Amino acid sequence: MAEHRQSKKRRYITWGVAGAVVVAGAGIAAQQSMAATTWPAQKTYTGRAFDTCAAPSLAAMKAWKSDGFYGAAAVYVGGKNRGCNQPNLTASWVKSVNSIGWKLIPIYVGAQPPCQTGSSPERLTASTAASLGAKDAADAVAKASALGMKAGSPVYLDMEPYDITDKACNDAVLTYVRSFTKTLRAKVYRAGLYGFSSSSAKAIANATNKTDLPGNLWYALWDKQNTTTADWPWGSTQYTNHSRGHQYMVNSKETRGGYTITVDRDAWDAPVAIVD
Repeated sequence: MAEHRQSKKRRYITWGVAGAVVVAGAGIAAQQSMAATTWPAQKTYTGRAFDTCAAPSLAAMKAWKSDGFYGAAAVYVGGKNRGCNQPNLTASWVKSVNSIGWKLIPIYVGAQPPCQTGSSPERLTASTAASLGAKDAADAVAKASALGMKAGSPVYLDMEPYDITDKACNDAVLTYVRSFTKTLRAKVYRAGLYGFSSSSAKAIANATNKTDLPGNLWYALWDKQNTTTADWPWGSTQYTNHSRGHQYMVNSKETRGGYTITVDRDAWDAPVAIVD
């Protein structure tokens, strides 16, 4: 699997335990704290997307766009646990790839769970979860904004696998996620979460208390099905109205327009960055 969130070895150790439209108000299920703010219209993309560790060069992005297979790309805007340097990811790059038609999906690799296997530069605890969530969200907004991703854009918090049956650990994670989400919304950025369908995404989807949980869910389920509906693991009424992403294949080495990149494939029907 691609080394964009954690090293390949660490990910395995941890695992061992279309087109774009603009719609107003879509994808805000369970986002109670958004109600009092006037929000920019959401930009939604529906179609194939990819994510990879480091943002590709502008030349590679131009070549891959002309191929026509993908229409959106996920980029790691920040976080102490971000796995790759990003020499290409600048405001100029964002503006340029947007101008040729790419839709961008901002990801932030924040603090990881206290019970997660492996080491992380930033790890949350029960006592620091709320403060870290607020701090990381503020940083995520600053990083996204500096890249030209405007208010109303989403930020997807990357939460890697952990033992969700460990109640104390899971409670701490939910506290962190709620704080991150609440802070994002206070700064007029939409909240999403990337996680595994058997772990962090499941914890969010099945949480009884939906207050301040992300309104967009990007689930990792490597079944090679390009869909956000046929294999959706939870209730059919959850995360409807353009609020789902599905990472369905990893470590796909692909050559398009003469440029070879190893990517993860995603089916996308959810918010993307507002750049224009």
